[in-house]
Amino acid sequence: MTKENYTAEVLQYIAIFYIIWSDDLLSASEINVVENAIAEDSTLTQSDKKQLRKWLAVNNPPKNQVFKSWKQLITNSGVKLVEHETYPLTAFSQKVASHYHKGIALNDHIQKIEVNLGIQPNHYNHLFDVQIDVDKNSTQYSAIEIDSILKGNYAEVVDNFRQVLKDPIFSWEIRRNKEEFRNHVLKQVEFLADKGYGTMAYPETYGGTNDMEGYASIFENMMFVDGSLAIKFGVQFGLFGGSIQKLGTKEHHDKYLADTGSAKLLGCFAMTETGHGSNVRGIKTTATYNHATETLVIHTPGKNDNKEYIGNAIHSKIASVFAQLIVNGKNQGVHAILVPLRNENHELLPGIEVEDNGYKLGLNGVDNGKIWFNQVTVPKDNLLNKYGTILANGDYYSEIKNPNKRFFTMLGTLVGGRICVARAGLGGAKFALTVAIKHALKRRQFNDSVKIQEDLLMDYPSHQLRLTPLVASAYVYHITLDKMMKVYCDESQPDKRQVETQVAGLKSIITWYANDTIQECREACGGKGYLLENRIADLKGDVDIFTTFEGDNNVLLQLAAKGVLSDFKAEFNSAGFSTVLKLLSSQISDKLSNINPLYANKTDKDHLYNPKFHVHAFEHRTRRLTYTIAMRIRGYIKKGIPSYQAFLKVQTHLMTLGKAYSVELAYKSFKEHNSTILDPHHKALFEKLGTLYALSEIRKDASWYLEQGYIGSSKSKAIRQRVERLCTEMRPHLDSLVDGFGIPDHCLKAPIAN
Repeated sequence: MTKENYTAEVLQYIAIFYIIWSDDLLSASEINVVENAIAEDSTLTQSDKKQLRKWLAVNNPPKNQVFKSWKQLITNSGVKLVEHETYPLTAFSQKVASHYHKGIALNDHIQKIEVNLGIQPNHYNHLFDVQIDVDKNSTQYSAIEIDSILKGNYAEVVDNFRQVLKDPIFSWEIRRNKEEFRNHVLKQVEFLADKGYGTMAYPETYGGTNDMEGYASIFENMMFVDGSLAIKFGVQFGLFGGSIQKLGTKEHHDKYLADTGSAKLLGCFAMTETGHGSNVRGIKTTATYNHATETLVIHTPGKNDNKEYIGNAIHSKIASVFAQLIVNGKNQGVHAILVPLRNENHELLPGIEVEDNGYKLGLNGVDNGKIWFNQVTVPKDNLLNKYGTILANGDYYSEIKNPNKRFFTMLGTLVGGRICVARAGLGGAKFALTVAIKHALKRRQFNDSVKIQEDLLMDYPSHQLRLTPLVASAYVYHITLDKMMKVYCDESQPDKRQVETQVAGLKSIITWYANDTIQECREACGGKGYLLENRIADLKGDVDIFTTFEGDNNVLLQLAAKGVLSDFKAEFNSAGFSTVLKLLSSQISDKLSNINPLYANKTDKDHLYNPKFHVHAFEHRTRRLTYTIAMRIRGYIKKGIPSYQAFLKVQTHLMTLGKAYSVELAYKSFKEHNSTILDPHHKALFEKLGTLYALSEIRKDASWYLEQGYIGSSKSKAIRQRVERLCTEMRPHLDSLVDGFGIPDHCLKAPIAN
């Protein structure tokens, strides 16, 4: 057959039909999409429509001779497919038809087919001749503007800090001797202290600017230099200094804060114990009050009751030690006490034993160690007594009468540290993504006999699918952590229980995301990613520990889930169940399980890209998990099973709820932020990033949504296709997006990224 066999209008549909029959993409619902487009296309005559519908007959597909004639027509047109056009297939079809019939306009109905079927270049570029572009990077979006949006209110702080990082002391080198590495990192920390960054989060009285939010923003940027720098900085000024600031009173602030912030006094944060890990309430170290001498006796009772994995243990002169406070023979729970470790000559004091943890998987620039205390005596005044004190008469007193509330109020001081750990992990992920994507925008591999040069790695759909959703997640998590730190620092909200719940979950999903991202980037760079000089290898080791320090992620997810379930607590031991539903922030009823089949199979672009759908999907998952877990726990308790055992029986369910809640929180935080972006151009970009994040997360948990009947198989497939399509659409902007992370050139020294 030749072009004379087809009208100009039918000719535009040839490429579509060639694709759908080549790859057998048509299902019943998809045939309906094509039929609707044909029916609505007013440019087609009745004869044209009859011809096109004939080609849709599944029981009588086009003959091979017809199929080959379509291929010949397309090939003879000499038209090449341009992948990065907004609607590549529609544009390709229009150009093919225009070769044979002049003046053919772009057909909106073909565009609808392309969009609604989720047909993407990776589905058909093997069928056509593809135009090779030397440079597919777009300048449509400004990396400077993107970076500015991310920096937000902290632009001046971040920009100044990045300038400081130009100093040669921050030049990255391969260091494998831990003593040399540790000493170098210590010098870097002291350098930053001299510049005023150590006191940044402290009050002005002690040389600071009271800027905890700014502190968190520079924390991420330290990861661009080295993970060990970020962690040692955080231990000295955040954990040790932060414990004095948050748990101590003015006496402690006056005596220690300024010297801590200037690094004249090096300290460590001694909470975790070998035998108890994340179980802070169960630590065995004791601090027994002696009223006769007005002293506290710090003691490690057993071999495995030592403080473990304590950063700064080798360099520090003093420790903030968490111990069970014993007053008048009664255990008043966990409190923090300042305990000197070494004298002015850096010699260990009597009763103190410190052992180096030695080499680790990563962060070997941080001096981690174990600490034992053998009847070590310190003055009563060394008790950090903001939430509990020892009176002159020797009695214990606290304004917080409930021991549980007092304990969790004290632990609330860790929330800032958890946010910073997540920020550090995110910084590592951003660095790895920048290296991997810049490498993929230069490295070429494979071709065929027709193409002149090999394809860029970043032009392969599989490569786009590997990395692009991770970039979207980085943006979502950046904005979310900014919001969490702002909420945490809001003094008008003294009760930090909600933000503690939120941060526990976010720290978990973000540090896991960081590890997964760095591993994916390593693989995406092949052997080059394995070389130390390209930084990804060290990032793998450095960020790995983030999943278990400042709280093991599996434990923190359960904490987050229990926070979500807290509204049920009062109902656990009561006879009635009728009030349970009323206690939920959003009512859950039997209707929750009944999703309209039309909704479950709705696949059009406008619906799948609509934030209302994303919010509904995330809320539905959190609500149903909350409802079902509460029902399970209540059922166990009604059988007489103790609440602790009931929670153990639903432990994996709890973790699933913790993850779901955290993803929902992250997406909503990002969506809320996007409404504040003034430039509509970049606002649209951020909204697209949010859409990619949402659909990617729904796709990850597609099995759950399918099991619950929330989505049908056709919708699940459509979501997968939309994720792939969004990755293709974002391809021209990836260079701008990773540049938008704002990693300074003097930090981005990986050879494959330059």
